[in-house]
Parts: sequence; C-alpha cells; structure tokens
Amino acid sequence: MKDKSTKCIIVEDIEAPVFKALLHFIYWDDLPDMQELAGLNSKGASTLMAQHLLAAADRYGLERLKLLCEATLCEDVAINNAATTLALAEQHHCSHLKSVCLKFVASCENLRAVMQTEGFEYLKLSCPSVISELLQFVAKVSEHSMSLVGFGSDPMPDCGDMNGRRVKPRIF
Repeated sequence: MKDKSTKCIIVEDIEAPVFKALLHFIYWDDLPDMQELAGLNSKGASTLMAQHLLAAADRYGLERLKLLCEATLCEDVAINNAATTLALAEQHHCSHLKSVCLKFVASCENLRAVMQTEGFEYLKLSCPSVISELLQFVAKVSEHSMSLVGFGSDPMPDCGDMNGRRVKPRIF
C-alpha cells in the first residue's frame, strides 16, 4: 500500500473489467454478470471473463471467488476453450476443474477437435506435464470402453486416428 498522499494506485497485470468484477465480489460477495462486464453478449466472452477472474482470485487469495469461477467454468467447457481452461486449472491448482476438462477432452468425440485449437498449442507449451496426464486419462477411458465391449453382435466402439480415418481398437 502507498501512503495517504498517493492519489492513484496503478494495478498492473489485470484488465479493468476483471478488476471491476473483483471489486464487485469483494463488496457484494457474489459474481457480477460476466457478459455485461465483458461488454459482449456471447458465451465465449463470459467464459473468458471467468478465466481471468479465476486467475485474479488466485493471485489475491480470494478462495471463495476462485471456487465460484471454477464452478462457472466447469459448466462452460467446450471444444474452443477446453485446452486453455485445462491449462488454467493446472496453473491455479483447481483440481475439480482439471478433472472436468480432462474428462471432456479425453472423449473420442472431442479429442481431435480440441487438439486442433490454438489453446491446445498453448497447453503443450505452458503445461507439458498435463499432456502426459491427458494421455493416461485417454488410456483409462479406452480401457474402460474396451471392457464394456461384449462379444457377438455388439459393435466395437471406434475412434478416429490422426489422419481422420475411423479405426476400431484391437483385442488381442
């Protein structure tokens, strides 16, 4: 803190709308309207605001705000934000959010699409250990789906390979 004669305090590394949301939470103990603060009427804008607010809450030690943002982000995981949200969860120690993201990304329907996003490139560079966890999670999902496959007329579950072809897992 500066002394009393300081008329202005500059807060660096936080955008004005995020700081406004932080102050709203401190004074009112609830989340503000994320879309209104972002100035846009899109789900993506409110998700981005929740991501920035989670980082700010972690930086300033506001655990309740961090949990509220984590819960909001758990509901908003989608192809276009899953990888960046996973990186954020790793960087700010949000274990529940991380597990939701891992589960989402590990599904056959989502994995290829998420891997093609810019967020996945960011995830690989910023949190390479999470890629290893993701591979382990994918392997567990594959093992589980293999154990559910019966013999006889039940079709085998399939996932695409890296070239876009549909492949079926082999049983040895």
